[in-house]
Amino acid sequence: MSFLAIDIGNTRLKWALYDHGHPGARLLRQGAVFLEAIDSLAEGDWRGLQPPDAMLGCAVAGEAVRRRVEEQMEAWELEPRWVVPGAHDGGVVNGYEHPHRLGADRWVALIGARQRALCGGSPCPALVVMVGTAVTVDALDAEGRFLGGLILPGFGLMLKALEMGTAGLRVPTGEVVDFPTNTSDGLMSGGTSAIAGAIERQHRRLGVRTGAKPLLLMAGGAAVKVAPTLEVPAEIVDTLLFEGLLALQARRQAL
Repeated sequence: MSFLAIDIGNTRLKWALYDHGHPGARLLRQGAVFLEAIDSLAEGDWRGLQPPDAMLGCAVAGEAVRRRVEEQMEAWELEPRWVVPGAHDGGVVNGYEHPHRLGADRWVALIGARQRALCGGSPCPALVVMVGTAVTVDALDAEGRFLGGLILPGFGLMLKALEMGTAGLRVPTGEVVDFPTNTSDGLMSGGTSAIAGAIERQHRRLGVRTGAKPLLLMAGGAAVKVAPTLEVPAEIVDTLLFEGLLALQARRQAL
């Protein structure tokens, strides 16, 4: 019963094929393509791929992109299934004011984080951070309740805003340093510090709120830039959304 997990972000599509649709399943193959290359998946990355028995995906890039992905799976005669956030699922209670308006990627990441928060025996709170086109910093208490989260611009959006709104600035190739002495380092260090500061502040707040030290889990292409600058321990989990999709698939199979 092979299972295909798909994560469609704002920039790239990531996919993973597992031997089963449940947590702990063995990874068979995986890949990633930019959204512009989706229409070549069937003749490219998925050419020769053994047709999966089931699939589940999360998509934030819009209906048109999702339809393009479904077209690439037509030869498999597979029913496409996509995550729609609800009031509760996968051990997580959705505390969003309008649960269905929470981004599907955030919802799936929270469910993946919940699985990890339960692995240590005694459940603990978790702060779930995704650093991509946008940055989200979501809080999960020890009982699995999503308390809410921050949304802020990622590196690219921050730098583009500065480039457009400030004369003479260009997207930098700088480094992250404590006390920048040139514009490129100043821009890169400023963006990183803004994101790191938001994470550390929410981590502290979640610890006060729950009375326990939160697990800090990070995902997203730019997580590797931010994690080393944090003053709290963090774990980068590239597979966090896939882990959430596996947990959701197992739950659906059990119903």
